[in-house]
Amino acid sequence: MDPQESVSGTLAVPGARLHYEVRGRGPLLILMAGGNSDADVFGDLAAVLAAGHRVLSYDPRGNSRSVLDGPPADQRIDVHADDAYRLLDAVAAPGETASVFGSCSGGLTALELTLRHPDRVGSVIVHEPPSLGLLPDAEGHLAFIEEVHAVFRREGAGAAMAKFSALFGGRSAPALPEAQDNSAFFLAHTVRPFSHFIPDVAALAPMATRIAVAGGRESRTHVARRPAVVLAERLGRELVEFPGGHSGYAKWPAEFARLLLDVFAALPTGRGRAPCGS
Repeated sequence: MDPQESVSGTLAVPGARLHYEVRGRGPLLILMAGGNSDADVFGDLAAVLAAGHRVLSYDPRGNSRSVLDGPPADQRIDVHADDAYRLLDAVAAPGETASVFGSCSGGLTALELTLRHPDRVGSVIVHEPPSLGLLPDAEGHLAFIEEVHAVFRREGAGAAMAKFSALFGGRSAPALPEAQDNSAFFLAHTVRPFSHFIPDVAALAPMATRIAVAGGRESRTHVARRPAVVLAERLGRELVEFPGGHSGYAKWPAEFARLLLDVFAALPTGRGRAPCGS
């Protein structure tokens, strides 16, 4: 397969039909989007990584082309992790393990997938997972999320996303590649349960050496990065800084890909550094 060529598919899972894309050949590497993003946010990054990997990306259920079978409901990390496992099982060779990169709430999904199926995840990098419940001042931040949700109900998605930007230094969200705008679904059904979710750090501790926790260089002063700092400390890991901010992989795909592969290769289960074509 040409690294630039993307083969798309749909996988039926309980309660939804998941849109996924596969690029390249080689060891399996899964890219998990979070928040209101979809597979399109990883287009440039996946194209670089596909020079040496088989790259799987997908729209999380409820976002863009991954349509729900019934009425929308609050999202659950365990369900998203089950979706990821079903996709892995559909794309991977029998018994094949995957390297996993999870962005934002995709990082929480990646951790849960690792806990539930440690035999199928070789190594995992989580980038700024939004687990505000990990913070020592979690109560105030979670109250802020409730305020964001209330603004959404009163004034709509635009006003709520503007308020939500306080977690990212007050900056407006950058324009990111996406198949469609998922802000309303995110604000209605995702932001609250995922912000409250706390990974089982005690259960993750025995496999901490296969986990890297990452944050953006431009996010150092942002609330959105703080859960990654706490998670790294609690797992006994050093936080890895990646180019850009919360979505640096979209702005700096080649630089991000190089560091991503270096970090995977340095983890005990890393397969060595494959070329990234740039």
